[in-house]
Amino acid sequence: MNVPGLPEIQALLKEYNQEHLLQFRAQLTDAQLQSLLSQICRIDFSLLTTSAEATACDNVPRAERAATPRSVILQPSSLNDQQIRDTAEMIGSQLLSDDKVAVITVAGGQGSRLGFNHPKGMYPIGPKSDRTLFQIFAEQILARRQYHDARIHWYLMTSAATHDETIAFFEQHEFFGLGSNTVSFFQQGSLPAVDVETGAILMNSPDSLCLSPDGHGGMVTALQVSGCLSRMAEQRVDHLFYHQVDNPTVIICDPVLIGLHRQEASQLTTNVVCRTDSTERMGVLVDIDGHTEIIEYSELTPEQAAARDENGQWIFWAGNTAIHVFRRDFLEYLTDDGIRLPLHQACKKVACIDVTGKTVNTQERDAIKFERFIFDSLPLAQRTLIVEGDRQREFNPVKNAVGNDTPQTSRDALSRIGRRWLRAAGASVDDGLIVEISPLVALTAEQLAERLTRDNVTLDDFTG
Repeated sequence: MNVPGLPEIQALLKEYNQEHLLQFRAQLTDAQLQSLLSQICRIDFSLLTTSAEATACDNVPRAERAATPRSVILQPSSLNDQQIRDTAEMIGSQLLSDDKVAVITVAGGQGSRLGFNHPKGMYPIGPKSDRTLFQIFAEQILARRQYHDARIHWYLMTSAATHDETIAFFEQHEFFGLGSNTVSFFQQGSLPAVDVETGAILMNSPDSLCLSPDGHGGMVTALQVSGCLSRMAEQRVDHLFYHQVDNPTVIICDPVLIGLHRQEASQLTTNVVCRTDSTERMGVLVDIDGHTEIIEYSELTPEQAAARDENGQWIFWAGNTAIHVFRRDFLEYLTDDGIRLPLHQACKKVACIDVTGKTVNTQERDAIKFERFIFDSLPLAQRTLIVEGDRQREFNPVKNAVGNDTPQTSRDALSRIGRRWLRAAGASVDDGLIVEISPLVALTAEQLAERLTRDNVTLDDFTG
């Protein structure tokens, strides 16, 4: 980017009372100063100031206006329901074969909560092979390409913390057979932390700001700035299958979900699963004032979370899996001038330096961090769709070191799915047996049954 001259930046900082950002200028080398000026130029001061000064919103009225979502395709419970999904699967398969679909994987996070100080996609999760999350996704995409005779470009959103290591990992593994020209990496932006009391932007060192990733909602801007969005248009991709990096059982490019999305002319389709109970820490999809929105679990009181409507239906049942299908032109619309996803605030302790350049203890400095959420685009869409997924099959994320959604529960899920597929194919499999089926062997139980019948494949190839 073109960095304005020092006088222009000084005038900008004075306008927003942030002149302290250049207080160590005399100590910096030319390269350090240019790095700092570049960071400052990327800040939208007007938006940041407005968000920092905003009072905390009252979520009680919003939660009380929420209703059970109406536009939902539930799990099939009749022959007609299944026929609807079968028709959608044919439509989705055709869109894949016509090269109308690409994949977006949000991979900016690290595995810090798992004690893994690398990009989370590099975490080994295969119950038998220790395949990484990245490899499992890559094999799904490669298998989809082969099955549908499709191109399926893969776009991965990284962060400043994961970008270089992620690219190096893919290069080391020769892009898992996908071809480097069909995998694109784009980096999400960063937003500065500000002091709770003064609104001053905090500094990490004399030549750098306290920056953190701008959230998965930063994907929209990052796609545009990187040129990936225009590349999608050039490739005539119409639909984007979106998922996050922590769920090894996601059905990438699920033809059923894509087909339902296309049938309903939806701009943004969301896969949901029924929450296990009202206390589960998941955002939920609801209708508010005629629009589909997500309410975070933290916004609900226990009484609200357990509320039922006049028909006795649980209002907050539809848990967000972070699996979506976007129309490309809807993402383009979100990049138009004046259309911005809002900034959300979180008060956290941060490490920073004081006016003397001395590091402040992280327990002593309260700061506001900002991020954007991709689901805030839901009320901006004219047509949305909610599709209920099979929770045991599709949603088994790796989020925590202990408790629910751990590496062990995810490995158990992969093994459970494999056992179920083998039994459906007529094999006798004991409960508790470790099973792992590569997507390159089969994407579905039906494909596995065909392989067992047609090829020289035995149980030993899948079990351990």
